[in-house]
Amino acid sequence: MTSAYAVFPYDPASWPDELRRIARPGVLERWGAADRSPHAPRLVAVPDGGGDGDGHGDGWAAAALVTARPGTAYVKIVDAVGDVLAAAGAVVSYADERGLVQVVWEGWTVSAGDASAAGFAPLRPPLTREGPGAGGPGAGYVRWLVAEDVAEPAYYRQSTDFTCAAVTALVARALAGAERWESLDRTAELTLWRDATNFPACEPVGLGAAVRRRWPTASVEVFLDTDGPVLLDHLSGSEREWRAVLQRESRADARRTGVPVDGRRLSLAEVREAIGRRERQVLLLVSLATMQGFDVPHWVLCHGVVPGAVVLEDPWFNAAAGETWVDAHLLPVPDASLDAMSLIGEDRVRGAVLIGPG
Repeated sequence: MTSAYAVFPYDPASWPDELRRIARPGVLERWGAADRSPHAPRLVAVPDGGGDGDGHGDGWAAAALVTARPGTAYVKIVDAVGDVLAAAGAVVSYADERGLVQVVWEGWTVSAGDASAAGFAPLRPPLTREGPGAGGPGAGYVRWLVAEDVAEPAYYRQSTDFTCAAVTALVARALAGAERWESLDRTAELTLWRDATNFPACEPVGLGAAVRRRWPTASVEVFLDTDGPVLLDHLSGSEREWRAVLQRESRADARRTGVPVDGRRLSLAEVREAIGRRERQVLLLVSLATMQGFDVPHWVLCHGVVPGAVVLEDPWFNAAAGETWVDAHLLPVPDASLDAMSLIGEDRVRGAVLIGPG
């Protein structure tokens, strides 16, 4: 699809008159309610046929507010106003010309019929509608711009700031059919976290051992290219020392439970190969520095591959920056970006847990 469009800055303090003529005040109020600046917000406008052809002149036939996490391969339509099919077509052209692999659409105002007519498929609704970030849209839509065959899990948002590892493991096992989707709740999340935690984070070896205990018939393998403790750079003295003791015990626990710990760095090619054959799912430790602007270690589930990108489930999203579950679900990240963001800490190590059938 090719559509004529123009791109304009996002400035809630001074919306263009052309936008005000086609957007309801409530829509513009919601657009400006969050600080979207970390995710490069911009307006994609479709001229109405008058004016100078660059979106200036008599008016706009349609417009969309679009954003995206840095270091990813998608763009999100927050809303489309005016002729929504024309707006969606313009955004698809915008994404295609930039080599992106996916466009997603938050279902604030678009109908399922209009989304379908624009070539978008409905996303599964999230499992949780309570807690942090629960104010997001009840529906979302996706359009892939590349060939894809990616199984879609249900989205589950972690209920704390520290249970990302437990959530990624639970979603991985539910996607594999080893766990019922309806069993994913806060009790399951916190129970698995309690078994895996290094207080409060979950390091790779302890997580692998906890996964083996929770699902003893699954194959579990840990990759961690260091013999020392990880995720402790922010600590010193006794606070660091007792957590290091627990990590040494995690390695002993892994030996007792038969979880191999490979001391080499897992390559992105190996990640793609494991996922592409659908033999394994990969729990990968990443830094949020690129996608969110703060260098915090975080677990994501790698469960699909498309040309040039790995598809993730991220159990956390930044509602303060205007993100919703639509940003964190079926999230495509280019190989080079994922390679960089999965080198953690001062020693730049990579931690991963591979889970497969028994």
